[in-house]
Parts: sequence; C-alpha cells; structure tokens
Amino acid sequence: MGIIKLKNIRTYSYHGCLIEEGKIGSDYSVDLEVKTDLRKSALSDNLEDTVDYVLLNRIVEEEMAIRSQLLEHVAHRIIKRIFDEVASISRITLGVSKLNPPIGGDVEAVTIEMEEYRN
Repeated sequence: MGIIKLKNIRTYSYHGCLIEEGKIGSDYSVDLEVKTDLRKSALSDNLEDTVDYVLLNRIVEEEMAIRSQLLEHVAHRIIKRIFDEVASISRITLGVSKLNPPIGGDVEAVTIEMEEYRN
C-alpha cells in the first residue's frame, strides 16, 4: 500500500452559514491524503496503474465551488465523489480549512478533518 498527498490546495469559495459569506466568499485550503496500492505503478511507470492526482485536485476544486453552509458537508461530498470515481482508494483523510474566519477573533484558520474507509 501507499499514500498520495495533496497539500494546501487553495480555493476561493463561498461556504458558511452567514449570508455575507455566500456573497463575499473567502480563502480556503484543503489537504487530501489517499491510501492506495502503489506497487503496480512503481514497477510499470504507467499513469493508468496509479491514482491520478490531477483528477483528485479537480474533484476538490469542483466540490469546493459548490456552496455549503458547513465545511463538514463539503468535505463529505469530496470524500464520496473520490470513492465513487476511484475504485482503488481504500482510505481518505481530508482537511478543509477556512482561512481568516469571521468569528470575531484573531484566528488564522478553522479546520475540519474527516477520515473515511471504503465500505
């Protein structure tokens, strides 16, 4: 088995419970880690034998573009879509961070992390 990580995928998105967040938007950062078997691709040197991280990045960007009130909801959509589209992934760990959240304090980011295993 092996792990593929995409660190600090940056998006400008419109998530949040406040009406203003849906209009103004803010910066987000996503960290994605997937567990998969890398033995075949290590020997073959063929993209078809591994998980294409370009596809993973595209899924994150497309799902982050769909407004949600809660970070948990958008994270769940990302995880579900990755499992639906990439059969070889057995585990996903995902962190979604809202940078400079509007919570009335000096907070760099609020992050939710989820970990799911394929059923």
